Amino acid sequence: MTFADEVKNAVTTRAALLVVGVLALQLLFIASYVGALHRPDPTDVPFGVVAPQQVSGQLVTQLDDLPGGPLDPRAVSDEAEARRQIQNRDIDGALVVSPRGSTDTVLVASGGGTVLATSLAKIVKEAEGPQQRTVRTVDVAPASPDDFDGLSSFYLVVGWCVGGYLCASILAISAGTKPANRQRAVIRTGVMALYSIAGGIGGAVIIGPVLGALPGSVWALAGLGALVVFAVGMTTLALEALTGIVGIGLAVLIIVIAGNPSAGGAFPLPMLPDFWRAIGPALPPGAGTWVARSIAYFEGNAVTGPLLVLSAWAVAGTVLTLLLSMRRREADGAGQAAVPGGGASTSPGNGSSLA
Repeated sequence: MTFADEVKNAVTTRAALLVVGVLALQLLFIASYVGALHRPDPTDVPFGVVAPQQVSGQLVTQLDDLPGGPLDPRAVSDEAEARRQIQNRDIDGALVVSPRGSTDTVLVASGGGTVLATSLAKIVKEAEGPQQRTVRTVDVAPASPDDFDGLSSFYLVVGWCVGGYLCASILAISAGTKPANRQRAVIRTGVMALYSIAGGIGGAVIIGPVLGALPGSVWALAGLGALVVFAVGMTTLALEALTGIVGIGLAVLIIVIAGNPSAGGAFPLPMLPDFWRAIGPALPPGAGTWVARSIAYFEGNAVTGPLLVLSAWAVAGTVLTLLLSMRRREADGAGQAAVPGGGASTSPGNGSSLA
């Protein structure tokens, strides 16, 4: 047999397509991460302005017209209201103009992202400089000293996401990508639920009591972790049930390639390009990072939407996994009926796999 014949026998069409798919994922990984993170510029950052009525409108217009459009300013009645809106995560910062002196105050929240807080302070100082006014910075929701650049929430959620799709991938590798029947699909769902609870509690304990990297309720973080792991795991199982081993690659595409750089971790959402800013809140890493930061630094505010996003991924993954297992059982039943004499089919779909 010639070498060319050996190549033809060794390299099947399916193997070639899988290699091409992996190459595509590699290039998409590079494009997504570099595209999202290579030039973090604040754009349309929700920003409050507290100023005397006679200058408030003029100041809002001035900040709105800054080159590059870094701020999306709006008038706020007083400093207390500005602080409340920052805590509720309606705005990311605010300028409080002193009606008597020449020293104004910029309110920031480094718990929502240290890089963004620093950028806001710099933007306001540069804007106020020509007016012969000085600016002092007040952090109303400071990040923990052990939470460098506010990244701990992001890495915690990334760890949960990795655990979710790795567990689902292991189930696929060890027992087949597609569950043999509805009962096996239910078993896989149960395994994923137990794994998610363990992963959620473990991550919350490590990030809180063990390392002291994040403040906030350990049990709230544990509940979030369980939901993140389950959402990612069940999404991966559903993709595997739908497309076979390709589903693992699709999960990597959604969670790692699209989800991680758009999560607002290294740079908060207002500092990302429009595409990544748009998709981030709709994907598990982005929704999870937002909730983790809210639990740690913002008294658990503004979490309803992201929790609904995570729940939607979890429910959709679970329902799709179960429905696809039922469809496969019906197909296998039709195949068995076609066997002469009513004998049982010997296909892998007859329930011979472990789960």
